[in-house]
Amino acid sequence: MTNFIFILADDLGYADLGCYGGRKPVSPNLDRMAARGIRFTQGYSNSPVCSPTRFGLITGRYQYRLRGAAEEPMTGRFRGSTEIGLPPSHPTLPSLLRERGYRTALIGKWHLGYPPHFGPEKSGYEYHIGPLSGGVSYFSHVDRMGKHDLVRDGEPVHYDGHYLTDLLTDEAETYLRARAGDRQPFLLSLHYTAPHWPWETRAQGQSNPETDQDIRHLDGGSVHVYGEMIKALDEGCGRVLKALDDLGLADDTVVIFTSDNGGERFSDTWPLVGGKMDLTEGGIRVPYIVQWGDRIAPGSVSAQHCMTMDWTATMLDIAGVPAHPDYPFDGVSMLPVLRDPAQAFPRELFWRMNYRGQRALRDGAWKYLAIEGNEYLFDLSVDERERANQAHRQPERVASMRGRCDDWDAVFGAIPADARSELVYTEKDMPSR
Repeated sequence: MTNFIFILADDLGYADLGCYGGRKPVSPNLDRMAARGIRFTQGYSNSPVCSPTRFGLITGRYQYRLRGAAEEPMTGRFRGSTEIGLPPSHPTLPSLLRERGYRTALIGKWHLGYPPHFGPEKSGYEYHIGPLSGGVSYFSHVDRMGKHDLVRDGEPVHYDGHYLTDLLTDEAETYLRARAGDRQPFLLSLHYTAPHWPWETRAQGQSNPETDQDIRHLDGGSVHVYGEMIKALDEGCGRVLKALDDLGLADDTVVIFTSDNGGERFSDTWPLVGGKMDLTEGGIRVPYIVQWGDRIAPGSVSAQHCMTMDWTATMLDIAGVPAHPDYPFDGVSMLPVLRDPAQAFPRELFWRMNYRGQRALRDGAWKYLAIEGNEYLFDLSVDERERANQAHRQPERVASMRGRCDDWDAVFGAIPADARSELVYTEKDMPSR
């Protein structure tokens, strides 16, 4: 049977890694992973913000099917909520695999609702260590509400002063050693918080008191600090990949690396524009690197369009596990592309955001984008920067794509108005794009 490791970075930009054109040498291990496997150049996140993408990943479905996934509501304000979170009754990637004899662990960020009504253990994971909320200090592990937020299997655990990226890597290595011993197939969801703010590097050796009081703030940090945070993330990934090799698990383990949304203000997204919170390419296009022993031709590159929820369908396809009949996947398996990177198939991808009234549809080379009542049409095959609006030249195509967005929107209904109340940024906080 095949093992799975899904490594999820947090707020990593499309071009932050060397293998995606990054301009700083911060990712030798992930670059090596790409050289051993396949790199997707047209991959997307389910959302330009964190929590909704995680709903899409764990369910294999568009996040808009669940109230708790409407934009970004997962802050401390919703502790104790019975509504804002992933319903334990909903089948998930870990629960479906666990039913087939897999061991399952989430090491890292949850961000899908708070106990006692929600939590990793209620949704298929037999083991969890990490934060429950969005952003926490890397050293003191307190959240944006000033509360300690590091738990192991639902109970607070204290590792004060231990840099969180390294702590999660340590835990992942320990988990892999245990799995090598029992030889049961496993799913390891390794969800780092890096390089999400607060802007803290390993070299600091301690938390920033000002940051711990308000980790939402937009001041502080630098391109250098951000680069060091990516280096720590990359080193962690390298340690995990080496552990697979050393333990003899690499040939039977699919490793997938990506980010939960586009980059933050220090990210490199060239040649894309925009970032987190935007449905422009910089907010939703993300790296995807997959390694699977010798089953993927080394150094492969694919232009196949894909989205976060597709990898849920892919892993379950590889494991021979069907979707629950009452909860069919919206995601599509990428297994045919892993087997033959030269092939590609047509795929429509949809997004929407209450913030700035955004909607988008990617269909082949074309992208329809609506922002604050303005409509745009871009041919991404020649205009990845989304600077040459073709809407006035191709009104029929615009009308067709708008209509398909309308039909898709109608399936899910309107986003609740209060879903905007807990976005990471308010509009006045947002820097201009």
